[in-house]
Amino acid sequence: MRNRIAALRADRGLTQAALAQRIDVSRQTINAIETGKFDPSLPVAFRLAREFDLAIEEIFLAE
Repeated sequence: MRNRIAALRADRGLTQAALAQRIDVSRQTINAIETGKFDPSLPVAFRLAREFDLAIEEIFLAE
């Protein structure tokens, strides 16, 4: 699933590790989500949406 996480994270000056800590996942999880190798669970998707103050649909893009 395509997503805007890398761009959103960069816009806020966050490293993968910093974002991971803020939403309580590993840095490897953030990397896997950003590269499309892993689709996050719904709770993780909601935490990302809260972190970026966006709707889930604004972060994750249908292919």
